[in-house]
Amino acid sequence: MELSVVICARNEEFLAQTVKNVIENSCDETEVIVVADGYAPDPPVEAHDRVRLIHLDNSIGQRAAVNLGVEASKARFMMKLDAHCAVDEGFDVKLMANCEPDWTVVPRMYNLYAYDWKCYKCGKLQYQGKPFNCCGDVRKRMKWQPKRRARSDFMRFDSNMQFDYWSSFSKRPEASADICEQLCAVGACWFMERERYWELGGLDEAHGGWGQVGVEVACKSWLSGGKQMVNKKTWFAHLFRTGNFAGTGHNGTTFPYPLSGSDVEKAKKYSRDLWLNDRWPMAKYKLQWLLDRFSPVPGWE
Repeated sequence: MELSVVICARNEEFLAQTVKNVIENSCDETEVIVVADGYAPDPPVEAHDRVRLIHLDNSIGQRAAVNLGVEASKARFMMKLDAHCAVDEGFDVKLMANCEPDWTVVPRMYNLYAYDWKCYKCGKLQYQGKPFNCCGDVRKRMKWQPKRRARSDFMRFDSNMQFDYWSSFSKRPEASADICEQLCAVGACWFMERERYWELGGLDEAHGGWGQVGVEVACKSWLSGGKQMVNKKTWFAHLFRTGNFAGTGHNGTTFPYPLSGSDVEKAKKYSRDLWLNDRWPMAKYKLQWLLDRFSPVPGWE
């Protein structure tokens, strides 16, 4: 195998759809490694000779589950993907064709139009969200396509190491190429050589199970002496947890991992200490070097 797409999941409604979409849009040298983190997927993931399912009886958290999935891979490349995403046709070939050994590459990101609610008696439709009351049988009608007007290529973090979008960066001359430098990205999807993943230490589980993944990957990619790039020649589409879909129950806004405010703050506090105080032991550069490279960066005035 050339590429392992690692998908860790817990209480994910759209896992099977995501895996199916990846298989349909990838070549024969790409596999999917699913880590079911303390639950049995429902609906189940369809059996396929390029799909491996690792089932954990007890949840170990998102970071540890990603590390476990990459440990199971023997491919040249790895890609982390959330369990509620769609991908471009040939995404894997396009990413492998444009990735230097010290690069992290992120496909162009769209928001995912996953489904409508449809009343199969009168035909009334509603975009995502929660189901509506109607005269008959209201069920999801799958769409699973990118929202072309909801596109994101560039992101950043502020002086609190808080992730944010950076749409204005696209107006800079250095942002015009099909493949160009990217300060940061969401943690939903990223791609690199598998050996480099371990050279960077994998995902740092000292953050806790969840949070700050995009910031961690970006800082490691840059401060190690490598780069993080956005590849606009291909894309993935991500379904955001904004009340438009649920995990368990399929009709609310449930997050798949039980998270308290203290858990979230723990990840943020650890991240701030690690990067703002230049404590990552494998860094060749200080954080200020990265900020100067992309200067001016909003939030660092």
